[in-house]
Order: sequence, then structure tokens, then C-alpha cells
Amino acid sequence: MTTTDAPQTQIVADPDVPLVRITLEFDAPREKVFRAHTDPDLVVQWQGPRDMQARIEHHDCRTGGSYRYVHVQDGVEYGFHGCFHEVRPAELIVQTFTFEGMPDGVALEKLVLAELPGGRTRLVATSLVDSFADRDAFLASGMESGVREGYRRLDALLAG
Repeated sequence: MTTTDAPQTQIVADPDVPLVRITLEFDAPREKVFRAHTDPDLVVQWQGPRDMQARIEHHDCRTGGSYRYVHVQDGVEYGFHGCFHEVRPAELIVQTFTFEGMPDGVALEKLVLAELPGGRTRLVATSLVDSFADRDAFLASGMESGVREGYRRLDALLAG
């Protein structure tokens, strides 16, 4: 499955492995895009859908660090947590991701930033899960719309 939000944004469900790949380009240098993913004061401004309030409980984005954040909608809290396995400034973040409502479903996520001409950045993020059923449930959960909306918010934050 491939969906396109804009010409430069794609969300692809890999047909061969239980993986989702997100590709997106920003009109911003990769150092700025990286900082928006690692600075909790910035992350909270763009992460997730607009109709949810985000709260970062901790965000220690370094190799060996961890994070936990909560999205709140209509008084209901949705918690997420994980560990940072490898962080290379302006280049790479490898982390785990767990939705606390499904604690057995741990995704391995990799975010790669590539510098493009003109001060632009290509972001490629992959999420690998245990099975195709888990991947399809991940997509059916509203992840696609949340990712698209969050990255639109990040694009606006980077432009501001």
C-alpha cells in the first residue's frame, strides 16, 4: 500500500516485510529537522494530531536514552514510550516505540536524514513490527493520519 499526502510525502507498507516507510522532504537544513526531533520543547509542538494535546514526560534523545510522552483526547490518555538505541546528530535516530495500550507490540524505528541541495532535507523513517497483522493494525489505528498531520505541523514549525 502506498499513499501520498503531497508530491514529496509517501507512506508505504512494504509487501515483503512487516514495515512501514515514510518519506518526506522539508525546506529546512537537516540540523534544524534533527533538532525538531530531539528537543522536547519542539517535539511537543508538532507531534501527533491537532485534536490531541501532547505532553512529554521525559525525552533523553541520546544513544542509551529513553522517552515517554502522552497524547490526551477528551480526557483519555494514550501513552507511548521507547529507548534510543543509536543517535547521530543531524543524521540518524534508531529507537523502539511502544503504544502502552498494546504493550507487547514493540516497533523498531529508524529515522535517516539526508541533506539535499538548496538547504533541503529528506527524512526517511521506517517502523518494523513483529508481523504483517501488527503492521496492518498499526496502520488501521489512525497512525497514517496522525503522522501526516504531525509532519504538516513540523513543516510549519520549521518554516516559522
